[in-house]
Amino acid sequence: MATVRDVTFNLLRRLELTTFVGNPGSTEETFLKNFPSDFTYILALQEASVIGIADGLSQGLKKPVIVNVHTGAGMGNAMGCILTAKLNKTPLIITAGQQTREMLLMEPFLTDIEAPNFPKPWIKWSYEPSRPQDVPGAFMRAYLTAIQQPAGPVFLSLPLDDWDKEMDEVDLLRTTSTRIAPDPDRLSAFASRINQSKNPVLIVGGDLSRSNGWKEGIRFAEKLNAPVWASPFSERVSFPENHPLYAGGLPAAIGPLSKTLEGHDLLVVVGAPVFRYYPWVPGDYLPSGAKLLQITDDPDEAAKAAVGDSLIGDSRLALIGMYDQITARNSGAVNQHVHSIKKDSNVLKGQETKYPLTSEQLFEVLSDKLPEKYILVQESPSNVPELESSRLGTIIHPDSYYTFASGGLGWDMPASVGLAFAEQRSGRDRPTVVIMGDGSFQYSPQAIWTAVQHNLHVVFVVLRNEEYGILKSFALLEKTPNVPGLDLPGLDIVSLARGYGAEACWAEKIEEIEASFQKALDEKSVTVIVVPINKKILPLLRD
Repeated sequence: MATVRDVTFNLLRRLELTTFVGNPGSTEETFLKNFPSDFTYILALQEASVIGIADGLSQGLKKPVIVNVHTGAGMGNAMGCILTAKLNKTPLIITAGQQTREMLLMEPFLTDIEAPNFPKPWIKWSYEPSRPQDVPGAFMRAYLTAIQQPAGPVFLSLPLDDWDKEMDEVDLLRTTSTRIAPDPDRLSAFASRINQSKNPVLIVGGDLSRSNGWKEGIRFAEKLNAPVWASPFSERVSFPENHPLYAGGLPAAIGPLSKTLEGHDLLVVVGAPVFRYYPWVPGDYLPSGAKLLQITDDPDEAAKAAVGDSLIGDSRLALIGMYDQITARNSGAVNQHVHSIKKDSNVLKGQETKYPLTSEQLFEVLSDKLPEKYILVQESPSNVPELESSRLGTIIHPDSYYTFASGGLGWDMPASVGLAFAEQRSGRDRPTVVIMGDGSFQYSPQAIWTAVQHNLHVVFVVLRNEEYGILKSFALLEKTPNVPGLDLPGLDIVSLARGYGAEACWAEKIEEIEASFQKALDEKSVTVIVVPINKKILPLLRD
């Protein structure tokens, strides 16, 4: 007779879920013993890195990934990145060992008390099987739940003594659709309202990228001849940022966002919340006289939107469904808000170079060495506007930009490792370039070790300003002087990176930055380049 382990691993093979990312503990060893040779276990050194690596790998491969952490203690370490995975809509199947059933009543050491409740509300479904023979079926349900829109992480708590229990060799494999088709009547009503508008604007978010709607977004925008903005705090880029209709990223505050879109009578939001606001800057939600239409695959996002009418459905399918119903508009001059992305910069020309460089100057230096295709990951909050206006940050290919939807530091570094895994496994082999603040670097540096062990191609460029620059910008906005704990002296990031096995260097002069960045791209290994930058504190909300 088969065992619970036999049936479970056979099911995972058929689902093509043969890669685990984890950090094992005593309660997981019974699950992992005699680990099958046709499966791969990617070891990370801390559970936040486990989730982040799995998240990046899942997004890069566009399929679920199995995650393995150590009972309640490991789940505690993982929670910040689980929150991000939920908001990123990444289909992770997270597992944690549980103490043996024979002792659960007395809650022995390492018991995950109320395990299914622990990761809520940041998972779609959470379960601890009532009997060992339910474990394989729980995996099947977890898989189906994770991949349905809105996709997201699920959690299974697995008692350590279940795996050798006997059970019948049952066929549990099932399939389901993964896209929500929009209501055709509602779709037609949205198309009619778009046709009636005089000056519509498109606002796109991560769902359009996740639904592989890059081309459909371009086609729709061009037929409508409307400017296209990126939604605030968007975790993906869903529209080419060198396109004539691309207008830039919207500010994340109520008043400034509304002011930015003045003159438009209809805001069409495709695949984004309405909206991710922070900080609090009061004002009208919409420009005077404007209305809003939202297309989202998430009923919760539709329900909590402060304004507008919503349609539940897959972003790509919605644009396809509306395309023939909307009227083509004049292809002449577009709205005054549209501006061209910087293709060439003079920030280093015609003037004496002063050191340390500004972040804008650094990004221009890096831009001169970029290959045609690369992945960009960023976790440098105080330098986002400068990055987005640079050639480095101008994304022109789909599935090329990733960051956190949550704002939780510590996700991007391990996620970049997972994305580099996906590049290696898929054969695309694009380098993963990570723009990282010196404060952000400290949250998950152990992820570097995993990248080194697997010979991945990741280039970390760490901007060293010896402070939490974004928090100092907040302090200016909120008029809160003398906040403690915002300076970061004494960090030796080069030594930290070398300690995990990466190539690492300090580069201050332009020639040093160019040479080290080019070398990192050519050698296709893991490199950390630390660059000191100007410490000037910039306004939080800037053009």
